Amino acid sequence: MARPVWAGVLSFGLVSLPVGLYTATDSHTIHFHQLQRGTSDRVRNKRVNERTGEEVPFEEIVKGFDDGDAYVLVEPEELDDIAPGRSRSLDIEGFVDPAEVDPIFFDATYYLAPKGKEYGKIYSLVEQALAKADKAGIARFVMRSHEYLVAVKAENGLLTCHTLHWADEIRDPRAEIDSLPRKAKAAPKELRMAEQLVEALSMEWKPEEFHDTFREKVAALIKAKRAGESVEKAEPAAESTNVVDLSEALRASVERAAAGARGKNGKPPERAREQERGAAGPKDPQHMTKAELYKKAAAAGIPGRSAMTRDELRDALAATASGSGSGRRPRKAA
Repeated sequence: MARPVWAGVLSFGLVSLPVGLYTATDSHTIHFHQLQRGTSDRVRNKRVNERTGEEVPFEEIVKGFDDGDAYVLVEPEELDDIAPGRSRSLDIEGFVDPAEVDPIFFDATYYLAPKGKEYGKIYSLVEQALAKADKAGIARFVMRSHEYLVAVKAENGLLTCHTLHWADEIRDPRAEIDSLPRKAKAAPKELRMAEQLVEALSMEWKPEEFHDTFREKVAALIKAKRAGESVEKAEPAAESTNVVDLSEALRASVERAAAGARGKNGKPPERAREQERGAAGPKDPQHMTKAELYKKAAAAGIPGRSAMTRDELRDALAATASGSGSGRRPRKAA
């Protein structure tokens, strides 16, 4: 069973509820050890005294603040002594509409559970009250020598605790990023096509349909290397769309999304596209996306395709069609 990462008392008004805080998410990232190249020797991090070079036991380490002239040493128990409620109080200061909290403020999510079955009735009462009012309780508490601002919400029949960033931790994008456009007026035709593309790609949110494909590919890479086999390289990233090609890119995107939607409703998307091409004739390579050109180049067995740009892929396909070879000389193997 899971163990709480923090335990204390959730309170608002004169109502107090002993609770435990449990991690709500789990990382499935594949972890690698650090090794010295050419060996199987692990590389480890150690806490070392920079003056003597000797390793320092964890229990001998204290926190020190550099005030310029000397270090001010602070013991862990001293931090607990000054913490609100001695680090064991989750005191709701007020309730807000959850929609008023901008998503950028949300950080990590935890589950709140009563510390014992005898507190189940109070827990259920708080959960139902928050659910019916559709409000989130804003509170502060201290965990591991840090104070957190949190939003306590009722979700799916239980209480959740979302840690929030402090207001002064949110960066001003205009001050931080110099490439953001100040004001760029979109052409009405392009805006309509962009809206059509959004509508065509709209879907119902089903998180269970999404999974970490990169993690799967890393696992496949490890398995292949263990067996001395090679793995297929990923398709090259799409090239940036320039202003000149924007309208054509939007039009092609809307058509492809529509074909994909028809595929979901009865025909495989690829077959639907093939039928469209059959009715309208083969698609001009000049109007193909880089991904489409790459697929065509792979089918034609053009070497070096993984290192080619969109224009180079198009020229290589044209050269192959005319029987003059593969176009430009490959820069590296596909």
